[in-house]
Amino acid sequence: MSLLLDYVKKQLTAETKHPKFKAGDTVTVSYKIKEGDKERIQQFTGVVIQRKNEKATASFTVRKISNGVGVERIFPFASPFIDKIEVNKVGVVRRAKLFYLRERTGKAARIREKIQNTEA
Repeated sequence: MSLLLDYVKKQLTAETKHPKFKAGDTVTVSYKIKEGDKERIQQFTGVVIQRKNEKATASFTVRKISNGVGVERIFPFASPFIDKIEVNKVGVVRRAKLFYLRERTGKAARIREKIQNTEA
């Protein structure tokens, strides 16, 4: 029975090719916004503080500080409004959910960046 349910879910969900990222990474999400009959793309850049679920119901939360106020936005992976996701920085964290960043501001809210080995 579960094989049948998995098959139906796979047929109903659109395959999306997003890059792999995890909590602690800094990403830019290009999101399509429809206003009347016009459509534009808005970019939301911030730190991924959590990823939830998997496959069709998967979502991720991105947090940024805008004019001194913390702003969080939840994006479903299967959303047709996501144009693209770019990974700007790969963070080094030891947690899957970074809710402790909500209480921190400034330098205390920094996340260590993974150093890329550029030797050829």
